[in-house]
Amino acid sequence: MQYLPNIIFLLALLVGIGFFARNINKLRRNIKMGRPADLVHAPAERLQNMLKIAFGQSKMVVRPVAGIMHLIVYIGFIIINIEVLEIIIDGLFGTHRIFAPMGAFYDVLIASFEILALLVIVAVVVFWLRRNVIKLSRFKKPEMEGWPSKDGNLILYIELVLMILFLTMNAADYQLQQMGAEHYTQAGTFPVSQFLSSIMSGMSESTLILIERSAWWLHILGILAFLNYLYYSKHLHILLAFPNTYYGRVTPQGQFPNLDAVTKEVKLMMDPSADPFAAPAEDAEPPAKFGASDVMDLNRVQLLNAYTCTECGRCTNECPANQTGKKLSPRKIMMDTRDRMEEVGKILDTNNGTFVDDGKQLLNDYITAEELWACTSCNACVQACPVSIDPLSIIMDLRQYLVMEKSAAPSELNNMMGNIENNGAPWPFNQMDRLNWAKESK
Repeated sequence: MQYLPNIIFLLALLVGIGFFARNINKLRRNIKMGRPADLVHAPAERLQNMLKIAFGQSKMVVRPVAGIMHLIVYIGFIIINIEVLEIIIDGLFGTHRIFAPMGAFYDVLIASFEILALLVIVAVVVFWLRRNVIKLSRFKKPEMEGWPSKDGNLILYIELVLMILFLTMNAADYQLQQMGAEHYTQAGTFPVSQFLSSIMSGMSESTLILIERSAWWLHILGILAFLNYLYYSKHLHILLAFPNTYYGRVTPQGQFPNLDAVTKEVKLMMDPSADPFAAPAEDAEPPAKFGASDVMDLNRVQLLNAYTCTECGRCTNECPANQTGKKLSPRKIMMDTRDRMEEVGKILDTNNGTFVDDGKQLLNDYITAEELWACTSCNACVQACPVSIDPLSIIMDLRQYLVMEKSAAPSELNNMMGNIENNGAPWPFNQMDRLNWAKESK
């Protein structure tokens, strides 16, 4: 019976980490259903981007209020993980505040944890007010109705509860230290929870131990539950922002990739000695599919982008098409891509890793042609994203499929391309008549 709490803790830890590892494997499998990305080899620049954008939060602080609040929560959760490490060691070996022998350094650590916990609580309250009282427009778009809105609030509630449990645990611990309770040695400085502990003055030692142990268990179990909730939440970016910013775009934003198949055709047309009617070699590979109609046609970085999306709405907020009332929302593009990936993943789960056509695809069933053709390809969404997500690349791949595989371009675009082919310009005027306007003005 003496080691029963340690055994229970070990089992809870193994279950929590086991489910987390299972979800990460599903995540890797879903991302790998995409085709390999043709990336520019620039490790130094990519590492610099990751350090600056993911670690340094450089694109978050462009909007000071939200940026500073997010920075507080981000730093708070990173540093408080040191405290989680202590809890895990204590839970496994039956110790209490195993890092206490660090002395003054430990006191500074605990004091820092508490101040950060208080700041996280303040930041969470501010975020909740922005979502539910001020009701910022970017959180009230159609794609945010239902689960996405509930998920955003649920994350805030979880963070709030975890911080309160941490401070409650320390407050009871502080009181027990003052009482000289067994196993509760003098350790740590409690600039926040010592004020909270005043509520507990007069309580018996057994009651304080019950409060401290309950808060301790709920805090660590809550962290394990939160860890496994990440896979089902927009907060997966806590983990994926780092690889996503590393594999983010390093070429100029206005530069689009060339298609090898089209390049070969153009070279063939420009070569006077080539026979344009020559049959391809017998061992030649069949032409690749142009563009994308489903998630399997996208590359792995694009699928990683979809899982990394924080649903913050900065991309949609900056989108000129969305601002003028058009149906396009870059955030919805990423959310739809992630939802379709999850749907395909469930099909793989039920068919032993084999995809069985369900009669659906990303194009039309999730993302409509109306949304795609509303895009001006201005890159405002790419510039605005705080974690280097590129919705435009998905939009362009889907549009490419419509044009090159389905010949389903809008009539205005078809007219323009026909004019370029026949007149050498987008306008419906013969080249010989192009300067008539100048003659008429004389």
